[in-house]
Amino acid sequence: MSNPSVLCLGEVLFDCLANQLGLKLEEVKSWTPYPGGAPANVACALVKLGTSAGFIGAVGVDEPGNTLVTLLADVGVDITGVQRHSTAPTRQVYVVRDLAGDRSFAGFGKYDTSEFADTRLQAAQLLPTLFDEADFLVVGTLELAYPESEKAVLRALELAEQYDLKIILDVNWRPVFWQDENTAKTKILALLKRFDFLKLTKEEAQWLFETTDPGAITYRLNSLEGVLVTDGENGCAYCLGENEGKLPAFAMSVVDTTGAGDSFLAGFIHQLQQVGIHSLKDGEIAKKIVTYASAVGALTTIKPGAIASQPTAGEVDAFLASHQLEFRE
Repeated sequence: MSNPSVLCLGEVLFDCLANQLGLKLEEVKSWTPYPGGAPANVACALVKLGTSAGFIGAVGVDEPGNTLVTLLADVGVDITGVQRHSTAPTRQVYVVRDLAGDRSFAGFGKYDTSEFADTRLQAAQLLPTLFDEADFLVVGTLELAYPESEKAVLRALELAEQYDLKIILDVNWRPVFWQDENTAKTKILALLKRFDFLKLTKEEAQWLFETTDPGAITYRLNSLEGVLVTDGENGCAYCLGENEGKLPAFAMSVVDTTGAGDSFLAGFIHQLQQVGIHSLKDGEIAKKIVTYASAVGALTTIKPGAIASQPTAGEVDAFLASHQLEFRE
């Protein structure tokens, strides 16, 4: 696949999910590895919805790395931007789950967080040709925690600005990846004016801005075209093109929440590609876009794993129709 319209830069990894619910890390008896990593999740979800996407990131020259690259290619994600590191291993994250299926990160096994291949993403190897034809760049914050990958993020932002891409930040802040919380906050805040859209959880909004109001965040930065604040089963709030609103979450029989926020973001970007950013000025269209994104996120929670559980566009349409919500693209 050539010239993907959305580039997703960051990590692809294995989430090793605890098979036993409600146990601490040391109590878990067995784990099941699921492909994941927020930017990779977004890329896969976009392709399944019908929007072309490419992944930019680094993995090891090892069996997990081979498996993940093959998976991305099989899904239909453009892997031109994937780099391989000869000695650093592909990241694996251990995830424990509570009795409700909600997950929390529990560590990296025998490695330190700074030893994985995704921290070695090279700025000099980013391909300008990928950016030339794209419309969106999606980045997270994990790569800002490490010197080499931080340089790659900054180079990607330069290329996105050079080729006039819309840049979306999915904060996706995880303390376990950072040495120091204050360093993380300082680095993220310093870059915010370079983004066009911001997606963050309620906790992340409170942490960064001391408010969970997307309108207040938008007006404070004065450079954003949209802010999405998600709150799991409590739904989400948004400010898009000066249209503000809140939507409840769809009631689901949740199996695993891993990747639901990534699917939500993919649903949002997919709809932006369908209707155009200018449509956000229409309050009803903005609400429909967020409703669609919420449906994509909700459907991802009914099966285990972040990528395997992602819905197709047809499944989303059927789900919305069953809730008497008609959505025409």
